[in-house]
Parts: sequence; structure tokens; C-alpha cells
Amino acid sequence: MMNVKFRLTLMSFMQFFVWGAWLITIANYWFGTKQWDGTQFGAIFATMGFASLVMPTLTGIIADKWVNAEVLYGILHIMYAAVLFYLPQVNSPDSFFWVMLLAMCFYMPTISLSNSISYTTLKLTQLDIIKNFPPIRVWGTIGFIVAMWTTNLTGNKATAYQFYIAGIAALALGLYAFTLPNCRPEGPYS
Repeated sequence: MMNVKFRLTLMSFMQFFVWGAWLITIANYWFGTKQWDGTQFGAIFATMGFASLVMPTLTGIIADKWVNAEVLYGILHIMYAAVLFYLPQVNSPDSFFWVMLLAMCFYMPTISLSNSISYTTLKLTQLDIIKNFPPIRVWGTIGFIVAMWTTNLTGNKATAYQFYIAGIAALALGLYAFTLPNCRPEGPYS
């Protein structure tokens, strides 16, 4: 039982680490390194909202009907990593918006998938979700904070390396996801 909780805790930690490594420091990169103006910067944060409107529903349907949740979760994180690795090559604010939107289309649905994987795994191992999930999830917040510290304390808050830090962690999380307990589809087509 402890092993399952630890594994879900690690997933939660990494889930938010891969976001926290750049989310707070991206402005330093945008304004300091790229020296782009602020008129388009707000749109970068809008990509999260746009992606959140559609992608969790689509990936939820896929996970409910056709693909194990942990497999879909892993694939999405690997794709997110690939886009993060590409992001430093972008040289215009307009292109940056579209590449970031693609990154968010891969990342945003993983938040709900990580919760679903945790709930399903806890249920399958007969652990109380209400008692055991909150301590698992709080490690996501800790992961976000550790990621911010990692980016800042390594001197990368204004460099493209913040995306590489997040990308490497997302790739590792994507591969790790394939080792998580099976969360099979429960829909009518499973």
C-alpha cells in the first residue's frame, strides 16, 4: 500500500514540477532575453485557458473509451516535453503563442488525468480516497515550488534552460507513467 501511495505522490510532484519550472519565470525570458514587448505577453497565459476549454474533455473521452489513462498521460507528457524542447527555437511572439498553445493542449489535460489515475489506483488498492488523496496531491504544490527554486537557483529564470528543465522532467514523467498501475477504460467500447 505504501508503495502505491509513494508512486502516486511522485507522479503528483512531477506533474506540477514540469509546469512550475517555467510558469513564473517565463516573463523574464520574454522581456529580458527575447526583449519582446508586453502587448502579446498576456496571450501566452491565455493559452492555458484555451487549452483547458477543450482538451480535458477530449482526452477524458479517449481515456474513458479507448486508451488506458496512464498510457494517455504518458504520451501527453512526452509530447509536451517535445514542444518545450522546441520552444527556445521560436523567434517571434506570434509563433511563440501558437507553440505555447500546442504545449498547453498537451499539458492541461494531464492535470485531470493525474487525478483520475490517483483515484482509480487508490480505489483498486482499496485505499480511502478521501483520506489518502490530499497528502498525495499536496506534493504537487511542493513540486511546483521546487521547480521554481530549481529554475531560479540555477540562474535560469531568464534563459531558455527553464524550458529544458521542464522538458527533461516531463519526458521522465511521461516514461514513468507507463510503469503506473493500469487504469483501463470503463466506457461502452472497452
